[in-house]
This record gives sequence, structure tokens and C-alpha cells, in this order.
Amino acid sequence: MNSRNLLVAALIMAGMVPSFAQSNLLNAKTPDEIGKKTLEQEMSDNDNPLPYGYVGDRDILFSKRIWEVIDLDQRINFPMYFPIEDNLGDGRRSLFSVLTNAIKNGEITEVYSDSYFTTKIGSEDISQTFNYRELNDYGTTVMNQNPGKTESELKASGVLTDEHYTTSEVTAADVSKYKIVGTWYFDKRQGELKYRIQGICPMAVDALTKMRMGADAEPIELFWVYFPAARDVLHNAKAFNERNSSAPISFDHLLNSRRFSAVIVKEDNVYGDRLIEDYMKENAQMQLLEAERIKDKIRNFEQDMWNY
Repeated sequence: MNSRNLLVAALIMAGMVPSFAQSNLLNAKTPDEIGKKTLEQEMSDNDNPLPYGYVGDRDILFSKRIWEVIDLDQRINFPMYFPIEDNLGDGRRSLFSVLTNAIKNGEITEVYSDSYFTTKIGSEDISQTFNYRELNDYGTTVMNQNPGKTESELKASGVLTDEHYTTSEVTAADVSKYKIVGTWYFDKRQGELKYRIQGICPMAVDALTKMRMGADAEPIELFWVYFPAARDVLHNAKAFNERNSSAPISFDHLLNSRRFSAVIVKEDNVYGDRLIEDYMKENAQMQLLEAERIKDKIRNFEQDMWNY
């Protein structure tokens, strides 16, 4: 198969992925054509994620690794949160749904439990985080009425059914924050301060805690995804563009261009990368001021390079 046939096959497969209903809206002759691009349109778009350039270690004059939290209650961050339902019919999904569906489908194969990407999480552990079920009072009564029988045997015989269980599931509506980690670095070859995101992590109440304490409990880190490995998935998923609904922005572009609001919660430091809240305890205002101080320290480095 030559390169042209490979390109055509890839474009056909891309056309099978649900897209925004606004796509091809003005050229559609029937409602079925809305959201579907022709082969010529796909080829003219040449829609691929912008590749990262190579950065040599000797070219990095300064670098600082930063952890930030994106609060989804802020209006500028709404494109990551909405829509919380996946059945809108136009293919639009929240960032959480994009990540979780890619993990289930095998498009993202490596998921980690920490922001240093050292410990991988298995599919069973992820499933337990998202879904939890336990016997309710009715189910416990049925178990007591069948002594000597295991739960698996009662389920196989049909004695225990779904009505005997209480279930809890983590959905996109439960995600309240995202934590990201990235590196600010000064490229002395180009004389420019740049940023490269390395990982992203949704934060929500896990299924067990949600069942026991409710959705208002303190959110935790669900899983970490290494961002460069997920760029193709995030590029194919589009976020809503409030300025022009016919030109949605990809999640890859949204995150790389930092079109969001975030607060620094940690920097790499000699104290074992301790959190700001570890040394600015019980004082939210001082924590925000410390986050601004770290931001100014990075920004001032670039400005000082051009002061004579």
C-alpha cells in the first residue's frame, strides 16, 4: 500500500469519528451531511498536532518544573468541563470523557498514579476508582437467608440481581479540578522562555468516597496521563469555541497555548518538592501570594536576560 492509499485510509477512519455538528454546516445539502467533511476537505485541512521541536540539554539555560491546579468553576475553564453528557449528538465531549474513553479503547495505554510517571495503574484499579458497588440492606438479607452460599454463587443462580446492590460511578460532572505538571525553560539558542506541559490529572471524588460521603468530599488525583503520549487523542477531540462555533479548538491546542486559568501549587525544590500549603499552612491568601511569587520569579528571569 503506497503512501497515498495510507493517507486516504487514515482520512476515511478520521471521518468515522463523531465531529461537531457545526462542521460543514453551510455546505450541507441534507441534515445527514452536517458534521461530515468530504475527503477533499479533510486533505485540505491537513489537521495534525503541531510537533514539538527538539530541545538539547545544552540549550536549556534555565528550567523550573511547576505543578498547577485548574479550577473548573472558573468560566474560562468551562470548555474542559462541559458538556457533562456524551449523548448530545454532535460528538462534543468533556476532557474527562475524552481521556477515559481513550483509556478504555486502548488509545492511551499507560496511566500513572503519580506526577513523576513512575508507578503505572492497571485497568482493574482504574475501574475500581470509577465504579463501586456493594450489597444494600436487601442484598444482605438475601445473603443471610442463604447460609453457606457465596455471593458469586447467588449471582450466578440469579438470586442476587442489580436491585440487591447500591452502585456509585464517577462521571464528568464529578470532576471539579485538573492538575497539570509542566516545565518552564529558557532556550538560549532561540533566546525565548517557553513552556511544555508534561502531564494532566483529573481530580474528583472516587466512587467509594462518593457513595459513603457524597460528591462534596475532597477531590483526589484519579490518574495521571503523560501528555506527549496523548496528544493525538486530544487533538482529535474538540472543545467548544465561544467566539466561533464553526472553528472548534482541540484540547491539545487549548492546553499547549495555555488557554485556561490555573494556580501554582508546587514547584520543584530542595525540600522534596513540597507543596505550598505545606509551608504556608491555613492561610489561603499567603498561598496565593506565594504562587504569584513563583510565577514572577520565572517571568523575571526572561526579563533580566534583556536588561543591560
